Formats: sequence, structure tokens, C-alpha cells
Amino acid sequence: QVQLVESGGGLVQAGGSLRLSCAASGIILSVDRVGWYRQAPGKEREWVATITSRGSTNYADSVKGRFTISRDNARNTVYLQMNSLKPEDTAVYYCRTESTVPKYWGQGTQVTVSS
Repeated sequence: QVQLVESGGGLVQAGGSLRLSCAASGIILSVDRVGWYRQAPGKEREWVATITSRGSTNYADSVKGRFTISRDNARNTVYLQMNSLKPEDTAVYYCRTESTVPKYWGQGTQVTVSS
């Protein structure tokens, strides 16, 4: 059974940092592309970043230069380091496997950035 568990969210002031984790079981993340997404209240879920099995990364323009996606294959975990956080980054953050069929989502972790 595949399970993704996000953690690391919380309340932070604008300009602060958080590191989110996406820990997997039942699947080896190192052979898969993994993405981070977020959904703010009243808005559609949007893509944030992706890391490939080779470690290549891509970012949404809104987070480029502030967020960094990475992976620790030994821990079967993907991270999202978020720096210079802004109130508009407030959302529930989810990780998702990108290459599997079906795609698997985690349950999400809340990030709240106060001004």
C-alpha cells in the first residue's frame, strides 16, 4: 500500500522559512518524479515544484528563487525548503508521485504565513 505523509508545516512570519517533508512507504521515490502542490483557501490546487529521478528540478514562477525541492533517497523522502515566505504562500501543501499510475497524493500539511 502506497502512502505519502507530509510534515513540517506550521505558522511562520513573513520572511521566515520552513522545510516540508514528504515521506513515502510502499513506493521507492528515487525512481519517480515527485511534485509539490499547494491549495490556498478558495483557490484551485496549483503546482509548486517537481524533482525528477535524476534530480532535475522545476519551479513555478511564484516560488522560483525562494523554494528548493530536494530528495534523500536513503530516507525515501522528498523535501521542500521554503525561504523568504510571503503571506500569499499560505496554503495546504501536498506532495504527489508524478510517474505512477495512479498518481498518489499525501494528506497535506498546512503552511500559514503571517504578515
